[in-house]
Amino acid sequence: MLFGLSAWELLIILLVILLLFGASRIRGLMRGLGQGVKEFKDAVRPEEAAGEPTGPAPTEKPPDSEE
Repeated sequence: MLFGLSAWELLIILLVILLLFGASRIRGLMRGLGQGVKEFKDAVRPEEAAGEPTGPAPTEKPPDSEE
């Protein structure tokens, strides 16, 4: 698994972290992390966040001239 740790070892580590920090503090940290990721995505793609299309602009076809 991750870094050579089994599922039980990861579960114990998560439980210790929960006991040390408490559920409310971890919840606040995760909320802040989520908002940071959302702001980062909005900064990377500002035109998509504003609802503007992102591809090349459509070009008009010149009228056919018959001679």
